[in-house]
Amino acid sequence: MLLTLTLRNFVIVRELELEFTQGLTVLTGETGAGKSILIDALGLLLGDRADTGVVRHGAERAELAASFSLAGLSSAQDWLADNELAGEEADELLLRRVIDSHGKSRTWINGAQATLAQLKELGEMLVEIHGQHEHQSLLKTDAQRALLDGYAGTLLLARELAGVFRNWRRLADELASAESNAEAFETERERLQWQVDEVAALNFTAAEWPELQAEHKRLNHAASLISGVEASLSLLADGDDNCQGTIASVNTRLINLADFDSGVNEAQELLAGVDAQLAEAVNALRHYADRLELDPERLQEVESRMDAVFRMARKYRIEPEQLPDKLVSWQSRLAELGGSAGLGALRKSVAQAEANYRQQAATLSALRAAAAQKLAMAVTDELQHLALAGSRFEIALLPQDKPAVYGLEQIEFRVANHAASPARAMAKIASGGELSRISLALQVITSQIAGAPTLIFDEVDVGIGGRVAEIVGRLLAELGSSRQVLCITHLPQVAARGNHHLQVSKAQDSHGVASQIAALDAQERIEEIARMLGGVEITETTRMHAAEMLSGA
Repeated sequence: MLLTLTLRNFVIVRELELEFTQGLTVLTGETGAGKSILIDALGLLLGDRADTGVVRHGAERAELAASFSLAGLSSAQDWLADNELAGEEADELLLRRVIDSHGKSRTWINGAQATLAQLKELGEMLVEIHGQHEHQSLLKTDAQRALLDGYAGTLLLARELAGVFRNWRRLADELASAESNAEAFETERERLQWQVDEVAALNFTAAEWPELQAEHKRLNHAASLISGVEASLSLLADGDDNCQGTIASVNTRLINLADFDSGVNEAQELLAGVDAQLAEAVNALRHYADRLELDPERLQEVESRMDAVFRMARKYRIEPEQLPDKLVSWQSRLAELGGSAGLGALRKSVAQAEANYRQQAATLSALRAAAAQKLAMAVTDELQHLALAGSRFEIALLPQDKPAVYGLEQIEFRVANHAASPARAMAKIASGGELSRISLALQVITSQIAGAPTLIFDEVDVGIGGRVAEIVGRLLAELGSSRQVLCITHLPQVAARGNHHLQVSKAQDSHGVASQIAALDAQERIEEIARMLGGVEITETTRMHAAEMLSGA
C-alpha cells in the first residue's frame, strides 16, 4: 500500500509531501490544475522512462520518493530478498528517483541503487494504473491470462504446468539431438557407462581420502614414532634422572621449607600442579606407545589403495577427492541419455513428459473455460450499469497450434458494443473511457484475488453523469473497502464517495506557476463538491446539495 509521496521540482510542483491511507482517495481540481501530476510521478517511480520536461523550469533536477507498506505482500518481499534489496524491515519499502535537467536519472530501492528494469518489475506488484496511459496492462495478453487464472484459482497450476512444459521440451530437444547424431549419442552413452562402471568399482568416497593419508603417514613413520616415544618416556619417567623424580624431590623439599616460611607455598602449589600434569602426560604417552607397532603389511595395503586412487584420478585429470563428484555427474548424464537402455528409454521419457503436460494442460483448460464463462457474465452484468448498456464482455480461449508454456490456449478479452454486434478483441474497439470502466468492473469482481494493493483509476467517468456516475462512485468505494484506491475525477457523485479527498490547484507567485495538492477537511469538501456541482457562482443551495451528497455517501 502506498504510504507517502514526496516531490521536489517536478513539472510545476516546487515541493509536495502527501500521506495516503487505506480506502478510496479522490483527486479533484480545476481543468489544467495538474491532476495527472500524481500519476505521472508514480509512473516514473514505477519504472517509466523520463525526459527533461519533468524537471521544473530553472531547477537542476527533480526528486521523487514514495514509501510503501508491504504487509501481506509476500511476492514483493520475496522479490526484494531475491534481488538483495530488502530493507531493514521486511514490510517497508522506499523508492527514490532523481532526474537531472539533461534527462539522466538514477533510481534507488531501499537505499540501494537499482535499474529501471528492476523498478518496473517491482512496481507491477505494487500499483496498477487503469486509464489512458502506458501503465495500462488490461490490453496485454499475459495480464488477461493472469487475471483469469487468478479468478479461476489456477495460478499455482499454471506455474506447475510451465515447469512440466520446460522439462518436456528439454527432453525432446535431447532426443532430437540424439536421433540426429545417433552414432555420437551411442558413443557418448557407451563411454559414460564404461567410466561409471570403472569408477564405481573403485568404491571410493571423498571421506576415505584424508583417512588414507593420515594412516599412511602414521604407518610410514612408525619406527620414528616408537623410538621418539620411548626416548620421551625415558626423560620424563623411566630414566635414572627423569623429570618426574626430580620434580617430586623439589616438591617434597618445598613442603618441608614451608614450615619455616609460608612464602614458598605459592611456588610449591604451582609445582604440584606441574607434577600432576606431567603424570597425565606420561600416562597418555604410555597408552599411545601400547598402540604403536610396525605393520609393513598394512602399510603396503594402504599404499596400494592410494596408488589405485591416484592412477584413477590422473586418468581423468582431477584430484583424488573429486572422483566421487565426477561419478555422480557421469551417472546423472547417463540417466539423461537413457541409461543402459539408450534411445529407447529416452523416447519413453519424452512420451511420458508430454503425457504429463497434456494431462495437466487439459485440466487447466477446463478450469479456465468454466471461470471464463462465469467472469464474462459477471462483467457483462456490471457494464449495463456503467453507461455501457447493451455491451457484452466475453473471454475467448483460442486454441494454440502448438502447446505453450502457459497451456493449450491463448486468452483474449473481447467486447461487443451492442447486443447484436459480434464481440471483438477489446484492444481494437474499446475507447479509453470504456476501457477504464471495463477495468473498474473487472477489478470490483475480482477484488478478492491477491494482486497489486494499490489501484489508480483515471478517466473512469469520461462521458457519464447522473445515475451512472453514482454507480461508478459506489463501485469505487466498494473496491476501496478491500484495496487502496486513488481516483482522479471531475464528477461530484464520484468525489462524494471518497474516504479521503485531495484537491489539486495551481497558483502564481514570484517564482512562477506552482501546482499544489491539499487534503480537504469536511467543510472544505463541501466547498469543493459545490464547485463541481455549480457554475461560476456557488450558492447556498449548491452548498446544501453538496452537503447532502456527502451525507448520503
